[in-house]
Amino acid sequence: MKNFEEQKKYERARERVTELKKFYNNLISYVLVIGFLAGINYYQNEWHYPWFLWAAFGWGIGLAFHAVKAYRINPMFNKDWEERKIRKYMEEEQDKDKQLWE
Repeated sequence: MKNFEEQKKYERARERVTELKKFYNNLISYVLVIGFLAGINYYQNEWHYPWFLWAAFGWGIGLAFHAVKAYRINPMFNKDWEERKIRKYMEEEQDKDKQLWE
């Protein structure tokens, strides 16, 4: 039983590291691409119309949601919430089964 729990903890930690790795890759891509677009924008019209900001804002919104997911900032629907709901519904099912046989 102890070995199974350790394996489960390891798998959760590995999933978390994978989520963070994907976020950091997205962040690096964001910085490089937006920097490149800003350079093109400056070269083209010296920021008289900063069109690269449209791409920065759009991708930035997605990046913010990715950060919320990677760092598990959302307090309402986190992993503990999921576990509590699963246990609650499993207990409700057990209670229904008991009532059917009584």
